[in-house]
Amino acid sequence: MSTKILIVEDEIDIREGISEYLSEVGYDVMVAEDGQEGIDLFKLNEFDLVLLDIMLPKINGFGVLSQIREISDVPVMMLTAMTDDYSQIMSFNEKADDYITKPFSVVVLHKRIEALQRRIQGRQQNNKWIYKDVEVDFLGFCAKKDNNPVDLKPKEIKLLELLIKHKNQVLTRNQMLDSLWEIDEAPADRVIDVYIKNLRKKLDLDCITTVKGIGYKFEDK
Repeated sequence: MSTKILIVEDEIDIREGISEYLSEVGYDVMVAEDGQEGIDLFKLNEFDLVLLDIMLPKINGFGVLSQIREISDVPVMMLTAMTDDYSQIMSFNEKADDYITKPFSVVVLHKRIEALQRRIQGRQQNNKWIYKDVEVDFLGFCAKKDNNPVDLKPKEIKLLELLIKHKNQVLTRNQMLDSLWEIDEAPADRVIDVYIKNLRKKLDLDCITTVKGIGYKFEDK
C-alpha cells in the first residue's frame, strides 16, 4: 500500500508541482487549498503524512496543526517561505515533525519525506517490545501473549517500560514510585511488588529479577 500524503498549500503552482512529482514517484496524494479544507479532508481520510503551509486562508498552518494534534500523531512537515526563528519554534512547539523553507526542490522535499518516514518508523518500532511470545505496545498501552490480548493496567505497562529502559540496572521501589507517580499520589512502596507479580503472571515473564533487599532489574535473557 502506497504512502498517503495530504498537501495543504494555497499557492496553486507549488501545490500542483508537489502533487504531480510525489504522485509520479509512487505516493497517493490529496490536496487542499486552505486550512479549513485541509482539516475537513484530514478528518474524512487516513493519511501517513501531512505537508502543511503556514500562511493559509481561513485557518493558518498553526491552527491546522493544533487541530490535527488533538486527534492524531501523524507526521507533519511544515512548508513555508517564513525563515524567522519564531515560525520555526512555533512549528515545533505545536509538535510538527519537520520544517522546510521555500523555495525548495521537489527532489530535496522527496528526500526529506523519506528521511522523516525512516525516523517515524524507528520511533514506532522503539515503542514496541517483543519477548518470546509476548508483545507490548508502550504507546498504545496494550499487550498480547500468543497473539491473545492481555489485560494490563497502564501503570503495569509503564513499570515494564521503565525496567526495560534501565536494562541490567537495579531499581529500588522508591525509584520506580518516583518515576511513575506524582509525589502527592504515590502509594505504598509494596504496590511495586504487586505490579511485578502481575507482570510475571500475566505475561509469564522470566526476565524481571528480584534483588533481595533492594528492588528489581530487567535482564534480557
